[in-house]
Amino acid sequence: CLPANQERFANGKLVTVQFHPSAQVVMTAGHDRSVSLFQVKNFSLNPKIQSIYLESFPIYKAHFSVDGEQVIATGTHHSMFFVYDMIAGSIIPIPKVRGVEEKFLRNFELSPDGSFMLLIGTSGYLHLLSMKTKELISTMKVNGRCTASAFTPDSSKIYSYSKEGEVFIWDVRSRKCLHKFEDEGSLEGKCIAVSKNNQYVACGSSSGVVNLYTTDACLKENHPKPVKAIMNLVTSATCVTFNPTTEILAVASRDTDEAVKLV
Repeated sequence: CLPANQERFANGKLVTVQFHPSAQVVMTAGHDRSVSLFQVKNFSLNPKIQSIYLESFPIYKAHFSVDGEQVIATGTHHSMFFVYDMIAGSIIPIPKVRGVEEKFLRNFELSPDGSFMLLIGTSGYLHLLSMKTKELISTMKVNGRCTASAFTPDSSKIYSYSKEGEVFIWDVRSRKCLHKFEDEGSLEGKCIAVSKNNQYVACGSSSGVVNLYTTDACLKENHPKPVKAIMNLVTSATCVTFNPTTEILAVASRDTDEAVKLV
């Protein structure tokens, strides 16, 4: 089984590997300032479709839009971001979002319905942008610093995980905080995910523990008990994600090689 990016290995750390939402295409992006697309054919060679190069812009995160027509890319030390329009074949710089005062824009999330882009700023600020215009709709704020956020599958709510281990639940329409709860035993929040059937929330912390909660408990209780605490990782849990049928939870740490567990 050959590597997916066999036809063009990155010259630096890869930060994103993502399948296209509808086509048989996989994207890679990383610190070598490039985004590459490969056709997924079989377990042999996957031909490279194209690569784009972003001058002086080591990529922190890249993500396909929900309709699969764009790639959004943020940098490691930039307050701007890029939109790669795959239909037009053009690279569009978004130099400054009016109303967003951030030195760096790194982490972001896209709503499942394709309407919103959430920029996770410093000092606890969360900037909600229109995906269509890339203009600011509203700004929310958590106590402390926000380390990760996730939209619910219907795009009606946002779960924001703070560095202090608190999770804030926001109503997207009113931008009001509906509830907040403490992640049990969390010393420092790192990553969060909501299952596709909206039944579970997974919170990963710096200790490597991933707590699994029911969404019902998260919305009602201030100190909910996890349904399960996953202790497999010995370094920080930096990525949690559910499979589409909510039968498998993947937990991973970028702090050490091959630290991926499927639960």
